[in-house]
Amino acid sequence: MSRRQVLTVLLCCLAGLGAQAPLARGAAPTEFQVKAVFVFNFVTFVQWPPEQAASSSPFTICLLGADDLADHLEDAVRGEQVDGRPLQVRRYRSVEEVDDCRILFIGRALQGQLGRMLGRLDGRRTLTVSDAEDAARNGVMIQLANEKNRVRLLINVDAAQAAGLTISSNLLRPAEIVRTSR
Repeated sequence: MSRRQVLTVLLCCLAGLGAQAPLARGAAPTEFQVKAVFVFNFVTFVQWPPEQAASSSPFTICLLGADDLADHLEDAVRGEQVDGRPLQVRRYRSVEEVDDCRILFIGRALQGQLGRMLGRLDGRRTLTVSDAEDAARNGVMIQLANEKNRVRLLINVDAAQAAGLTISSNLLRPAEIVRTSR
């Protein structure tokens, strides 16, 4: 996906057109292209603590149980940088393998393991994102919900604050704010 297509998809998504938005050549983006663009753009809408922002290592976006998203995300971040640092996509098979991730996308196939995964990440300053049902209510920071062929954001601000992350009001405005279920 070209930079122009990425920007077109993002603008259409934020305008509420979701996965029905046309690309430059008239083809509609797939659900996973739209989700990849969202995940890529979270980099600019989330503020990490100063000690992480000062790091010179690559900015890592990690995927767990999300093979259907991986190639699209790699296309979206190819050649991109954040504060002079290259973006890097890493794929993992289990939460035990996950190391230094700024963003961790957990695929919906792992919905039954969300609690255990979030417990393993406790104390890390990792933005958690998932497309699993009720993910935000169960402690994931950002849920990408597919409703009527549109991607909707559900954001758990409490979970983000507990990890020391600040989510921009520009991302919060079009989102539904949820609280963690207990």
